[in-house]
Amino acid sequence: MSKIENEQLIMQLSDILDTINEDAKEYGSDLNKVPPFVSHKYIAISRAAILRITGLNSPYCQQVNEILATKEYDAVKMVQILGVVSALRYDLAAGYMKTAEELIHGELFSDFLDMASYLLEEGYKDAAAVICGASLESHLKQLAKKCDINTYISAESGTRPKKADSLNSELARATSYSVLDQKNVTAWLDLRNKAAHGSYDSYTKDQVVLMIAGIRDFITRNTA
Repeated sequence: MSKIENEQLIMQLSDILDTINEDAKEYGSDLNKVPPFVSHKYIAISRAAILRITGLNSPYCQQVNEILATKEYDAVKMVQILGVVSALRYDLAAGYMKTAEELIHGELFSDFLDMASYLLEEGYKDAAAVICGASLESHLKQLAKKCDINTYISAESGTRPKKADSLNSELARATSYSVLDQKNVTAWLDLRNKAAHGSYDSYTKDQVVLMIAGIRDFITRNTA
């Protein structure tokens, strides 16, 4: 998640809290005066924002579901869910969500690498190399976003994604990782390209084994 994206999410949550606080002045501190349609509206808005930002299985979303399952009045549930919104905004502003997002990305890419390992064991070294390389390229894009590096190139005909080699060079210049890592990434991307373009005899199964292990280590050390 880039700094700009993070700030936009914080602003969304702040807008929800500010709007609710302004509307709540009409009812004072007596929650019994809050009409059901008001409670339902803000519960829905808050729940949708939490789900959109953190995902269905996040602790924030789970807490909202637990609140909704209670027998409290809707107005009480609304206030409790606003507490979750406030906590989420605080965690985003403090940078605590960064670790959670990195873990999600790490698990996602690990699944692809496990798939590549399985294909390799079944004798499909070429498919394994392609999937492994695609996982690497996706991770480079995530690292670029983390470093506020644009992943697209603007041209007269429109925008197009930057090539993985270009992202690799820019990330190394930004000291996101070492020159040695950059050279390894270059070699892995070259092997991926050979697999994708049918040059199957230009690399071996053992090289794909080393590629999978190397990319797994690279992704673990350079979280996005």
